[in-house]
Amino acid sequence: MSRYAHLAFTENVRRVQEERGSASAMTRLLAGDAGRADRLGADEAEFIEARDGFYLGTVSETGWPYIQFRGGPPGFVHVLDAETLAFVDVRGNRQYITAGNIRGNDRVSLFFMDYAHRTRLKVFGRAEIRDPAEFPDLVGRSGDARTDGHAEWLLVVRVEGLAWNCPQHITPRFSESELSDALEHVYERLVRLEKENLELRSRLGAQD
Repeated sequence: MSRYAHLAFTENVRRVQEERGSASAMTRLLAGDAGRADRLGADEAEFIEARDGFYLGTVSETGWPYIQFRGGPPGFVHVLDAETLAFVDVRGNRQYITAGNIRGNDRVSLFFMDYAHRTRLKVFGRAEIRDPAEFPDLVGRSGDARTDGHAEWLLVVRVEGLAWNCPQHITPRFSESELSDALEHVYERLVRLEKENLELRSRLGAQD
């Protein structure tokens, strides 16, 4: 961890670390280059593009944080290069809190979660809202997998820092598709047992 720690460990954070006895352990996380943005590698790209949702944090001009969940088919968030994420944002409840916050402060925080494997990737970045009509090439790269609905704009995030988190306190949860894959052999066995049960009933009925 390099840039992420330098962004997250503010003076107040460092004071609390000192008070709670973790400052020395956290110092090694500050050993990286504070001036160079973290880059998305193959592991990050594979993890992000396998997710079917993530949490997006913004801050209003009055200082209030706002968290929104963004969901879609796996791959709807695209890693365009080692420094850039993008996804087609579709129309929702039309409150536009996230969009309004980004207009005043482009700093964002993204949490990508894999509950089944208790893995989390945290990303700091700067977001920009773009008109899809003005960037057809970028939309083409980001639109082959996206959430159904009216495409309102393209949200592009330039990565500033990233960090993989430990699995501690992540509650395992499983999506419908993950459960279906895991239980496929159970369903197949149930079908066979039901078929055998019907055959046995038919034979018993014929003997009466």
